[in-house]
Amino acid sequence: MIAIGVYGYFKSTSNVSEYMLGGRKLHPAVVALSAGASDMSGWMLMGLPGAVYVSGLGSAWIAVGLTIGAYCNYLLVAPRLRVYTEVADDAITIPDYFEKRFQDNSHLLRVFSSLVIVIFFTFYTSAGIVAGGKLFEASFGLSYQIGIVITAGAVVSYTMFGGFLAVSLTDFVQGCIMFVALILVPFVTLQELGGIGAASQSLAVLEPDYMSWFSGVTTIGLISSLSWGLGYFGQPHIIVRFMAIRSLGDMSTARRIGMTWMIIAVIGAVLTGLLGFLYVRQTATVLDDPETVFILLSQVLFNPYISGFLLAAILAAIMSTISSQLLVSSSSLTEDFYKVFLRKKAEQSELVTVGRLSVLGVAIIATVLALDSDSSILNLVSNAWAGFGSAFGPVILLSLFWVGLTRNGALASMLSGATTVLFWIYGPLTIAGEPLSATIYEIIPGFVVATAAAVIVSIFDTAPSTEINERHQHISSLMAGSKN
Repeated sequence: MIAIGVYGYFKSTSNVSEYMLGGRKLHPAVVALSAGASDMSGWMLMGLPGAVYVSGLGSAWIAVGLTIGAYCNYLLVAPRLRVYTEVADDAITIPDYFEKRFQDNSHLLRVFSSLVIVIFFTFYTSAGIVAGGKLFEASFGLSYQIGIVITAGAVVSYTMFGGFLAVSLTDFVQGCIMFVALILVPFVTLQELGGIGAASQSLAVLEPDYMSWFSGVTTIGLISSLSWGLGYFGQPHIIVRFMAIRSLGDMSTARRIGMTWMIIAVIGAVLTGLLGFLYVRQTATVLDDPETVFILLSQVLFNPYISGFLLAAILAAIMSTISSQLLVSSSSLTEDFYKVFLRKKAEQSELVTVGRLSVLGVAIIATVLALDSDSSILNLVSNAWAGFGSAFGPVILLSLFWVGLTRNGALASMLSGATTVLFWIYGPLTIAGEPLSATIYEIIPGFVVATAAAVIVSIFDTAPSTEINERHQHISSLMAGSKN
C-alpha cells in the first residue's frame, strides 16, 4: 500500500485537481472496487458479521437495503454527477459542486456542507480506527491503543503523499483482497461444519428462529434496515469516485463490476456471521466480541500463512475507507476553507501541501476519539451514514434532476437534515423509555424532513437564473445522447 502511495506521489500530485480527484482518469474497474471498498470497510468484515452473529438472519435486511441503494446510486447519481461536476466549471469537491451548481456567491452552501463533511467524517474515520484497534488486539495480542496508532499511521502514510490516485488504487487492491476473503472464510467454515445440510439442521436445532428473515423483526425495524440504502445518495467518499471516472461511457461497466462485487461480498459477510455463530456454539469457543467472529474463524480454521492473508483483508477493508474519508475531509479543508477564505491566489503546490497537512490533522483527531475501545463499529458507522444521507442525499438527487431547486432550498435541506439526525440521536425525547433512534433509524425522518424543506423553500423562493436553466438543459441533452 505504501508503494502505491509512492507511485501516486510521482504520478498524480502536481496540482490540486490531480491530488483530490486523480485528474478524472480512473478506469471503471478501479472506480467500482474503490467505491465498494471505501464504502464497506471494517463494517463488511466485522460490523455486519457481528450483527448477524447476535441476531440471526433478520439483521441481514440492512445488507439488502444497502444493495438496493447502491444499485440506485449507480443508476441515478453516478452518470449525471460525472457530467454535471465537469460542466459546472470542473467542480472537484461536493461543496464546490454545490456552490457552482447554485451560483452561490455567498459561500454559505460551501461552508455548511464542508462543516458537515469534516465533522461527520472525523467520527466516521474514528469508527475505522476502532476496527483497526480491535483487529490488532484480537489477532496479535497488542494493546488496543497500539493497534489504533499502527492503523492510523499506515493509512496516513500513503494518503498524505499519494492523494486520490493512490487511495483509489489501494482501494482496488484492498477490494480484491476482501472479495477473496469473504468467499474463502464462509466456504471453509461450511466444510468444517459438515456442509449446507448439516449446518442448516444444526442451526434449526440450536436456534429455531435464527434462520428466519422475519423472526423478531417488526415492521418499523424492517423499514429502518432497508432505509440504509437511502444513505448512498449523500456519501461524499463514494460519490466522489463517480466524478473521477475517465468517461461517461464507462459508467455501465463500473456499475456491473461494482454490483457483482458487492452482492457476493455481502452474502459472504452474512454467511460468516451465521456459520460463525454455529461454529462457536458447537465447539464451545469463547468469543467476547461478536464483531471479531471473522478474526476468530480466520485464526482457527486456516494455517498461519492463509490466516495472515485473511487478517490482511480486514486491515485492507479498514484502511480503504479511512483513506477515502481522510482525503474527502482534506479536500474540503483545502478547497472549501483555505483556498476560499485564506489564500484565494495560492499556488497549486501550496494547496497540495495544505491538503497533506489536513489529512494528518483529521487523522490525529479521529485517533484521539477512537481511544474508547468500547465503541461499536456498527453504531458509529450508522450515525455518520445517516448524517450524510440526510444532509446531502436529497440535495444531490434534487440538484441533478430538478432545475427548480434553489440555493436557499438546498441550504434549508442540509440544515434540516443534519439537525433532524442529530436530534434523533441525542435529543431528550423518548418512546416507551427508548431513545428515538432505537425506535426508527434516524435517516428516515432526516431524509423526509430534508426533502420537504428543499421542495417547500424552493417553491416559494426566487426561480433559478436563466444560466442555471440552460446548463441543466445542456446536461439533460448530454445524458440523452449518451443513452442513444
